[in-house]
Amino acid sequence: MARPDADLARTFEATWPAAETARCGGFLVGRGLGAGGRVSSAIADGMWGQADIDAVCAQHVAWGQRPLFRAWDDESDLIAALTGNGFAVETPTLVMSAPVASLTDEPLPPVTTFAVWPPMAIQRDIWAAGSITPARQAVMDRVGHPKTSILGRMQDRAAGSAFAAICGPVAMVHGVEVLDPFRRQGLAGWMMRQAAFWAAEQGATRIGLAVSRANQAAQATYASMGFSMTGSYAYYGRD
Repeated sequence: MARPDADLARTFEATWPAAETARCGGFLVGRGLGAGGRVSSAIADGMWGQADIDAVCAQHVAWGQRPLFRAWDDESDLIAALTGNGFAVETPTLVMSAPVASLTDEPLPPVTTFAVWPPMAIQRDIWAAGSITPARQAVMDRVGHPKTSILGRMQDRAAGSAFAAICGPVAMVHGVEVLDPFRRQGLAGWMMRQAAFWAAEQGATRIGLAVSRANQAAQATYASMGFSMTGSYAYYGRD
């Protein structure tokens, strides 16, 4: 399956929004303000042509961004057009999802994970120590849907942080970060389960996430928790 169903696709966009968007024919272009490709790329949501691709590139340049598109793997016509315009594939990514019930079937260990909003300062420090820069944290702050951060603890100290938000019946988890000394010890899995318990309390029935195709260890961990692939996409960039 190359593209998620409508509910999951809607939540995927709504829970990680760009600072602003611009319409370029059949494309919607995101202004990310340095927060990464997800919010700094153009996606097709209507009929498009070469003039629209050119307009997207001009909009990116006007915003001080490199030209970047995001395409689901089944958008073969768009991918062919982009490669014909000199765009190269970057960061192939999977979208995975699971029933919330598959992650709430056992109790959480005491004092291991907490759902907290707004995030505590130590959580922002954990994010910043990894790849979740202040610009990406700003994406979380502007989400207008029900949301929470997830604090993970090990050895009596804060060790991990994540973000979750809901749109309709689906929750999405973003920004999972665990400090180096505490990785590969199961904390990310417990944080994911905490997100599922929180999502269930909000009435969500499914939970999703995005993971790089290259990160096979994470994919295996998520699969063991009941996640399966529901879509795949990549970025197409040009300098």
